[in-house]
Amino acid sequence: MMLMNLTLAAGRRLLTTLAAGLIALAIASPLAAAASGVERLDTYLEGLDSLSAEFRQITLAADGGRMVEASGTLYLKRPGRFRWEYQAPMEQVIVADGKRVWLHDIELDQVSHQSQDTALAGTPAQLLASDDPVEKHFTVQPWDAGDQREWVELLPKAGSGEIIKIRIGFAGAELDTLLMEDAFGQLTRLSFTATKRNPRLSDDLFKLEKGVGGDLLQF
Repeated sequence: MMLMNLTLAAGRRLLTTLAAGLIALAIASPLAAAASGVERLDTYLEGLDSLSAEFRQITLAADGGRMVEASGTLYLKRPGRFRWEYQAPMEQVIVADGKRVWLHDIELDQVSHQSQDTALAGTPAQLLASDDPVEKHFTVQPWDAGDQREWVELLPKAGSGEIIKIRIGFAGAELDTLLMEDAFGQLTRLSFTATKRNPRLSDDLFKLEKGVGGDLLQF
């Protein structure tokens, strides 16, 4: 039971982080560079069918100490399907197939999964799986960091989730920085490169390969 709880907690933290990253990528549109917060989100999400990118993630503890540094590749296909491949030191693959979210921990040779509705509840990834307007779930407003970036701040309207705020910085028309603060005071910074909007992606990417994982846990 302890192992199951630890696996679920780790998977939930990863899902929370990737959900924020997906929303950040979903608004990184040259076509919407001059739009305000809600307009920027609505404009890009309306035409977003698929996405791929390389990412680098750094997570800091509440005291500023570095906790996690990782990189990898992500793929997104709307509605509600995505794949995140984390490389060393935390080799994991997370796949959402539209019904369930699968977490394959390669080092532990273990697969856990749960309902997609349950796994993504209270995270920004809900926006990718529904047609709800952004402002139904978030307060979107400009934020000034005093630097050369244009910032947008998203505040979840549901007060019980793990995410406290998301801040997205743009340098001109390009997504530059995403900062996410969670309820534990941890700060996650995500940087994206080689982003491709609406690439052609095989449906096989959003299925966990058969035969992986020595242990199978269901939540």
